[in-house]
Amino acid sequence: MTAQKKLESRVLEIIQQDFPISLRPYEELARQLDSTEEEVFDAVQGLRRKGVIRRLGGSFDSRKIGYKSTLVALSVPRNRLEEVVEFVNSYPGVTHNYEREGKYNVWFTLIAESEKAIEQIIEEIRAHTGVPVLNLPAKHMFKIKVDFDLGNTDE
Repeated sequence: MTAQKKLESRVLEIIQQDFPISLRPYEELARQLDSTEEEVFDAVQGLRRKGVIRRLGGSFDSRKIGYKSTLVALSVPRNRLEEVVEFVNSYPGVTHNYEREGKYNVWFTLIAESEKAIEQIIEEIRAHTGVPVLNLPAKHMFKIKVDFDLGNTDE
């Protein structure tokens, strides 16, 4: 494994659970990794360019800060995927947007300040796109923590 690949792999393992909350997080990561701030930052940017990292940011329990959320599914014709997804993604409360097989092929989580706001956004999406929309609010919440073991060794 090249030194760059090893650094990228080690950075990924750390930032999954313990991204430093500080004014200079990459400097703190560099200390942990016996590297430089610039090398760590470059490794993260390289991983983003490759599509390994799509988003780097905080994750909050929206319910605990008074927000509501729901799962939404759309049935989008293949030739309109890009257009519809671009519109859906224009809403700041849209997260975890992904394509699936089947009739309902675009799925995303929608977070807003109230059920009424969620209903309004869903209606706007329905009206603008003209595609079938399912609102699938959770009946029970199950939170599963996932960390990816990248098989690093300190060889």
